[in-house]
Amino acid sequence: MADKTESKVPPLTAEQRRVTAAQYERAQQVLQSGNHDYAIQLLLTCCKLDPANLIYRNALRHTQRKKHGDNQRGSRFSLLTSAGSRLRLKAAARAGEYAKALEHAEEILNRNPWDLGAQMAMADAFTELGLLDQAVWSLEQARRKDSDNLAVNRSLARLYEQRGNFKQAFVLWQLVRKAAPDDAEAHDKARELAARETIARGDYERKIHGGAGGQDADKAEAAAKADTLPQTPALRTGGSRDDTEEVAALPEATGAAAREAAPLLARIKSEPSSPHAYRDLAALYRRAGQPDEARAVLQCGLERAGNPFELAAEMADLDIEPFRHNLAVVEERVRKQPGDEALRKLRTRLLKEINTRELDLFRQKSERFPTEAGHRFEMGVRLLKAGQIDEAIRELQVARADPRFHARALVYLGYGFKARHNWRLAQRNFAEALQSLPAGESTLRKDVLFQLAQGSAEAGDLTKALEHADELANLDFSYRGIGRLIDEWQARLQGSGTGGATGDAPPAR
Repeated sequence: MADKTESKVPPLTAEQRRVTAAQYERAQQVLQSGNHDYAIQLLLTCCKLDPANLIYRNALRHTQRKKHGDNQRGSRFSLLTSAGSRLRLKAAARAGEYAKALEHAEEILNRNPWDLGAQMAMADAFTELGLLDQAVWSLEQARRKDSDNLAVNRSLARLYEQRGNFKQAFVLWQLVRKAAPDDAEAHDKARELAARETIARGDYERKIHGGAGGQDADKAEAAAKADTLPQTPALRTGGSRDDTEEVAALPEATGAAAREAAPLLARIKSEPSSPHAYRDLAALYRRAGQPDEARAVLQCGLERAGNPFELAAEMADLDIEPFRHNLAVVEERVRKQPGDEALRKLRTRLLKEINTRELDLFRQKSERFPTEAGHRFEMGVRLLKAGQIDEAIRELQVARADPRFHARALVYLGYGFKARHNWRLAQRNFAEALQSLPAGESTLRKDVLFQLAQGSAEAGDLTKALEHADELANLDFSYRGIGRLIDEWQARLQGSGTGGATGDAPPAR
């Protein structure tokens, strides 16, 4: 069976990215005039060209709901008028044409944005395309209409488990077990996931902080047996609420964070359609170590502020946090067990997953705010890590013009040109970076000196290599074996030995 965790959607071309960004911008302008039909057509084009983009998909669904006055049922004759689209959807799914299946599902949802069958079919298509986050999103949209639907909850629980969201999977398996008490799978999964999530958290605490954590497994087992269902902010089981009730339902910070949250909650109450207070409150919860509360705030803001880009971007970044958390655990275990090949492979997969997600996020930010050099710089760094060298160089050259990113952009341009085997341009950028790096950037300074020394040696200029190596050794004699390399290069220069060094990837930022 094909691996469904790897995306099978081809990357967008530069022209497609330009078109989708322009279409999305135009849709936002059209919505200001209340022309829902035109905005929907523009957003449908965005989703067709970039099916994995949840910012476009979220905006489309929000606009469709607004068109139908949030009536929870769509147009009056939606079941009849969408019959042809349903047949085409089933045919596309049977034929394995999953991108087409997404388009036909959207035809149905355009007439009824709450159609459960279309949303579940869309989730299946996303899963087959390797877009599990998008599949999760589709089922979460379905739960907005019917949070107790057995099929939706079961499918979403399986996806949560597959993505490592054990806490949310546990909540849904409990709901399935409540609706179907004889369901053996739900019973077993609820117990298993409660223990797994808590043990994983305890293991993280032991490895990172030296805490105990071991007794939590018993608590998890007890929670799994309990009749009451734990509720998380991201999985409210109630129906729709009016604005006053929604603000009242926002999670509250504890401890010192409560004082900072109070004025933000007041701002949300007075300006419920402004995204800024939601963003600031979510950031406060993240700093306080409350990601579920941050997610609930962002979701509320997306619904009430008209799906603003800044909140969708914050939600996308929050979705990366579990992978960063897992990477911290693996990094610590690799440090203690450097010879464990399985751990090293897991570390590589996590780094790739995080870089892919961050690249997609900063690409969207760059398209939305093309004059913000910070987004171009961050995108350039991640393009470089992804091996997209030429595109990375273009973005980093743009960022280089901004004094805030000048020195670091030069460093990564050096890495890029070295990867393209153009040592003259790599050397030029590294040398300029060395003159521009502030005193506090000691790690980057040492690596630039190492790159200059190593590159000069590989180019046959051993005198220049030793100059840079001596400067590096004066800062840190143990840095990446520079003392040994100095001996080798001196011996080669004197014609009494051989040696060299191989290229390395840019250091983690």
